[in-house]
Amino acid sequence: MNPYLISIKSRLKTLWQNKWVRGLLILFVVAVLFLIGLYISIYLGVFGKLPTSEAISSIKQEQATQLLDKDEKLIGKYYIYDRQPVTFEDLPKHLIEALVATEDSRFYEHDGIDNISLMRVFVKNLILQDKSAGGGSTITLQLAKNLYGRKNYAMFSMLINKFKESIVAKRIESVYSKDEILILYLNTVPFSDNTYGIESASLKFFNKSVKDISIVEAATLVGTLKANTYFNPRVHGTRSRDRRNVVLSQMVNYGYLAKDSLAYYSDQELQLDYRSFNHDLGIAPYFRAAVKKQLSSILDTLKTPEGEKYDLYKDGLIIHTTLDYKMQQIAEDAMKDHMSKLQANFETSYGKHSPWETNSKLLKSAIAKLAQVKTYKENGLTETQIKDSLNVKRPTDVFSWKGDTIKNLSTIDSLKHYLKFLNTGMLSVEPTTGAVRTYVGGIDYRYFKYDHISQSERQVGSTFKPFVYTAAIDNDLSPCTYFSLNKVTYTDYDDWTPTNSGSDDEDPYINYTLENALSNSVNTISVKVLEEVGIPKVLEQVEKMGISKALPNEPSLALGVAEISLKDLTGAYASYLNKGKSVTPYYITKIEDKYGNVIATFEPEISEKEAYSEFTRQVLLEMMKSTVNKGTASRIRSTYGLKNDIAGKTGTTQDNKDGWFVGLTPNLVTITWVGNDNHSIGFKSTGMGQGANSALPIFAKFYQKLNNDSDFRPITSAQFETPSEQVLTALDCEPTKRDGFIKRLFKKKNKKKSFN
Repeated sequence: MNPYLISIKSRLKTLWQNKWVRGLLILFVVAVLFLIGLYISIYLGVFGKLPTSEAISSIKQEQATQLLDKDEKLIGKYYIYDRQPVTFEDLPKHLIEALVATEDSRFYEHDGIDNISLMRVFVKNLILQDKSAGGGSTITLQLAKNLYGRKNYAMFSMLINKFKESIVAKRIESVYSKDEILILYLNTVPFSDNTYGIESASLKFFNKSVKDISIVEAATLVGTLKANTYFNPRVHGTRSRDRRNVVLSQMVNYGYLAKDSLAYYSDQELQLDYRSFNHDLGIAPYFRAAVKKQLSSILDTLKTPEGEKYDLYKDGLIIHTTLDYKMQQIAEDAMKDHMSKLQANFETSYGKHSPWETNSKLLKSAIAKLAQVKTYKENGLTETQIKDSLNVKRPTDVFSWKGDTIKNLSTIDSLKHYLKFLNTGMLSVEPTTGAVRTYVGGIDYRYFKYDHISQSERQVGSTFKPFVYTAAIDNDLSPCTYFSLNKVTYTDYDDWTPTNSGSDDEDPYINYTLENALSNSVNTISVKVLEEVGIPKVLEQVEKMGISKALPNEPSLALGVAEISLKDLTGAYASYLNKGKSVTPYYITKIEDKYGNVIATFEPEISEKEAYSEFTRQVLLEMMKSTVNKGTASRIRSTYGLKNDIAGKTGTTQDNKDGWFVGLTPNLVTITWVGNDNHSIGFKSTGMGQGANSALPIFAKFYQKLNNDSDFRPITSAQFETPSEQVLTALDCEPTKRDGFIKRLFKKKNKKKSFN
C-alpha cells in the first residue's frame, strides 16, 4: 500500500479517537441529516402545502380599485393593500438596472438560488465576520416571500421559511421568464407608506407613472426596498438620499452608468411630488366617499364571470367618473382661500362672548349628543364620573386653518374647539347632463366627515325665490307686474309679518317689478307673489324641477324655510340652462374590471319633460342675470371683477344661520353653502352672514382661477343665448313705480290680512 495513504489513514484514525473531533463529526452528520430531513418534510408539505407550479402560473394578486376623473387621471383608490400593477413594457430600463445592481447582481445567471452568493455570504459573513458581504437573497426568493408570506413556527421558524422560499423560488423560475419575474416582483414588493407595487409608489412619491420616472427617482424607490420605513423619502429625506446614492454607485459598479455620471446624479437634491391616496387625504375625499357609498350598492348587482361578487378593495376595478381633476383642485383652493379668512372674521366678531364658550345650554346639548357620553351612560357611570372623564386631558390632533397641531385637550375642550368652525359645501355640475365636475363636501375630510352635499339638508333661504317666480311666470303672471314693498301682517299665521333687510329705511309706497324684486331679493314681495300664484302651484312647480321631498305648506315657503340638500338644489337649478329639464347630479360613467372589460355603464338622469315653458326659462334667466349685474350679487362684478356671462341668486336664512350662492354660467351650475353644523350658531351679523359675503366669494374666487387657465375657456368664455323678442318685450318696463298721491293717502303702511 502507498505509504502516503497509510499515513493519511493513520491520521484519520487518530483524529477519530479524539472524543471532541468524533463528537463534532457526529454532530455535523446529524445536522446534515436533520437539514435534509427537514427539507424533504417541507417539500412534502409537512409544514404546510407549498404552491404547485400550476398554482404559481396562475397567481392572482389583490389589486386596488382605481378612481379616475373624466380624462382618466387618477383621483384616488380603494384598497387594503395599495397595489396597482403595470406591464414589463412600462418599466424603464434604468429602473431594472437599478434593481438588479442593488438587489441581485447575478439575477440573469442563477435559477432562483444564487449558490455563489450564498457561498460568499457564508465565507465572508460567517467566517470572516465581514458585514458588507450582503444577504445572499435573490429577487426570486424575495418574490416568493412577497407572494406567499412567512409563517411563525415554534422552532426553526426562519430556517423553515427560507427552505420553503427556496423551493417556491425554483418553481417560479421554472414557470416564468426573467422579465416576468421582474414585473411580478415590482408589482408586489412593499415600498414606503404602506404602498405595494412600483406604479403605486411612483404615483405616490413622484406623481407620475413609473414609465416616466428618471434615473434618480428610480434609484430612490429601489433604495427604499432595503428598509422601506427607515429609508422613507417623505419622512427621512437625508437617509433616503444617501441610500439612493448607494444604488447609483452600484449601477456604476456593474456598468449600468458611466463612472463620470455618478457625481452628477448623486449631487441632485431629493425632489418629491407626494400624493397620498389615503382615504382621508388627497384630492376630493368627500367625492371619493360618495362614490364608494354608491359603488357598494352597484357592485351588489354585478357578478364576476365565475359568478362571484366583485370586491371593491381587492379586484382592481377601474371606476370612471365625471369629476374634473384640475377643476376640483381649483375649487378646493378657492374654498380654502375664502373659508380661512371668513373663519378668522367669524371668531373675531364674537370676541370673548362666543356661543361655543359661554352658552351653557348649547354646550350641554352638544355634550349630550356625544357618542362617548352615551357609552358612559350605558356602562352605568354617574353624571359626576362622566363629567370627570370628559375633562381628562390628552394629546389630541387639532385642525386649524393656520396648520394642524397637537394640543393637550379634554373632550370638552375639543368639543368647544370644533363647535366654532364654519363649514361649507360646493357642487359644480354640467347642466345638460348632471355630470359632477367639482365636489367639495366640507372644509377637511379628516376632521369633518359629514358631507354637506349629499347628507346635509339646510334651509335654502332666498335661493328658493326663483322657484316661486318660475311658478308665477309659468302661470301667466306678467314679469312687469308691480308689487308694493310695504309689509303685510298675515293674521291667520300668528300675525306673521315678513320684513326686508334694511326695511326701516325703505319707502312703503315703492312698487317693484318681478325682475327688480327677485334681483334685490325682496322678502315682502316674494310672499305676495307666492300668495298670488298659490302655494299648491309652487309646490307642484318645485316637484317638476326634481325636488320630490315634502316641503312646508305655509307662506314662509317663499323665504326658503324648506330644508333641501345642496345636491337636489343644484339639479333643480340646472333646468334654467337645460331647456327646462332638471338633472340628477351623477358621478360614475362606467366601471371596468382589471382587464379593461366594461362591466357597467351609466347614463345621465335627465327629466323627460320640461318643468316650465321656454318663455319662463328665459325670463328667469334674465332676472338672475340682473341679480349679478345690479342686485344682491353685484359684488361679483364690483369686488371680484368677473366679466363672464353669469346669472345667480344669493340666499340667507333667518338669524344668519345659512349663506348660499347659486352661480349659473352657460356650461356650468355651481352652488355654494356656508354655515355652522350646529344650527344654534349663526353669524353675528347679516353683513357677515349674508350669502353675498359668506358663500358668494367661493364661487367668485373659483371663477377667477378658472379665467386664468386657458383649459377652461369653453366654460369661462361661453355666452348665454340672446333672449327672444317676446321675452325682451315682456321685461321692458321701469323697474320701480311709486304710488300716486291718492293711493299713498289711503294706503296702510302695515296692512293686516289673511293669506289666501
